[in-house]
Amino acid sequence: MIMEKTPETVDRNPSVAGKFYPADKNELHQELKMLFDSASPQQPLFVRAIICPHAGYIFSGKIMASAFNQIDENRRYKRVFIIGSSHHKYFNKAAVYCDGDFIMPYGKEKVDTQFGKMLVEKYPELFTDDRSPHLNEHSIEVLLPLLHYKLKSAYVIIPILLGTSKSLVCKEIASILNPYFTDENLFIISSDFSHYPKYEDAKRVDALTKNAICANNPDILLTQLTENDRNFIPNLATSLCGWTSVLTLLYITSASNSFEFHAIDYCNSGDIKLYCDHEKVVGYWAIDVVKKNKQAESFQLSDTDKMELLTISRKTLVEYLRSGKILNINEDHLSDNLKINCGAFVTLHNDEKLRGCIGCMTGDLPLFKMVQEMSISAATRDHRFVPITSSEFSSIDIEISVLSPLKKMNDISEIELGLHGILIEKDYHRGVFLPQVGTETGWNKEQFLGHCSSDKAGLGWNGWKSANIYIFTATIFSEKENM
Repeated sequence: MIMEKTPETVDRNPSVAGKFYPADKNELHQELKMLFDSASPQQPLFVRAIICPHAGYIFSGKIMASAFNQIDENRRYKRVFIIGSSHHKYFNKAAVYCDGDFIMPYGKEKVDTQFGKMLVEKYPELFTDDRSPHLNEHSIEVLLPLLHYKLKSAYVIIPILLGTSKSLVCKEIASILNPYFTDENLFIISSDFSHYPKYEDAKRVDALTKNAICANNPDILLTQLTENDRNFIPNLATSLCGWTSVLTLLYITSASNSFEFHAIDYCNSGDIKLYCDHEKVVGYWAIDVVKKNKQAESFQLSDTDKMELLTISRKTLVEYLRSGKILNINEDHLSDNLKINCGAFVTLHNDEKLRGCIGCMTGDLPLFKMVQEMSISAATRDHRFVPITSSEFSSIDIEISVLSPLKKMNDISEIELGLHGILIEKDYHRGVFLPQVGTETGWNKEQFLGHCSSDKAGLGWNGWKSANIYIFTATIFSEKENM
C-alpha cells in the first residue's frame, strides 16, 4: 500500500528576539506591561484595522502599544491578518507563510496555514508560499508579542509580506483580501514613517503623511509621498517604509464610504531620552480604522433622554467625588439613543462662571458612558481649574453638548455662528470651540476663527487659514434650563 506523503511542517524561528525585543519570556512580559501602561487609552471599541510601527521596542514600543491598545481585548477574531512590506527581498507578489507556526519566546503563534495555501493556490499570480522572505524579516515578528499580550481569546494569524513596489499589484491584492475585511477579522498593518531626516523635518513630513492616510484615499497618499520626495528634505530616505502595506489597506477601506481613520499617537526616535539624536530620526504613528456609525448621524434626543443624561452626569459625579469610583449604570431602562456612540462635552458652571469643560469630538463610547467620562474629567482634570470638591458640588450646574459628526469646511461662509462649532487642526495642533461660544462672546466669524486658532490651537491669529477646519452642530441642554 502506498502511503500518502504528509506535507512537511516548518515553524519559523524568531530572527530579532533579543535585538528588537527581549528574548526572555518574563522580561518580555514586563516590557510589554510597561509599554501598555504608558500607551494612549482605548478610544473606539470595535477597531477593524490598525497601522503601527515595527522598530525596536526602545524606540517605537509606546506607539506600538498605543495602536494595539485600541483593540477590544475581549473580542474574538476568526483571523488576524498581519501585513508588512519586505525589507530584504524584492518580488512582485505577496508572500504568505504557509508552512507552520511562528515560534516566539512565550510559545507559538498559530498560523492558519490552510487559509494561506488557499490564497496561493487560487491566486498564484499574486501570492506565493515562498517562506524565504519571512526568515529574516522583523516587520511582522515584532508585532506578535503585543498581539499576544492584548487579546484574551485564541486567534490565528495570516502573515503576509509584500515584495512589490507597484501600486497596481497592491490594488489587486487588496481586491482579494477585501471580502475578509469584516467584523470577524482584524487587520494589522506594519510600517514606520520617515527615515533619517532631522527631528523637526520628521515631525512635519510625518504629519503630512498621516493626514494623507487618514483621508482614506490611495491617490492622496501616493501624491503626498511623491511630494515628500520632491521637497528634497535632507536625509529623507523614505517617508513611509511600509507604504505598499498601507496602500493595500487604503485600497480596501476606500472601496466603500464606511470607514474612518483616527490618528492615535506619535513620536520619533529623537524623543527617546536614551537616544536623543535629533539629526537623523525615524518617525512612528499609531492609527486605527473603524466603521462609521451611520445611526448616530441622524438621531435626535428626546426630553426624557436629556433629563436622563443630566441625571447620569450628576449621580456619576456624586459617586466619584465620594468614593473615587465610577457609578455603574443599569442599561436596561436606557433608550437606544443613549447607547449610540457619540461625541460629547460636559460643561460645569458655578454661579454662572465656568468651572470646568472637557469633551471628546468623536463617538468612541456609548453616549451615556461618554457623558460619565467627560463629567468626571470636567470636574477633576480641567487643568485651568482646581478639582471640584464635594462641598462645592451642590452649587454646580451641569450643561451637556452632544455632537454631530464632523464635516470638513471648505469656506468660512459655511459657518453659521451659534449653530456650528469648529475644530481647527494642523499637524499636532488642535483647537475646539463649541457652538455656544459664538453667541456667548458676540464675536464675528473672523474673531471666532482667530480666537480658536490662537487661544486653543496655538497656531496664531491667522493660523486657521492654512489649517483644516471642521464644523459640527451640538444638541445643548442643561440643568439650569430644566429647573
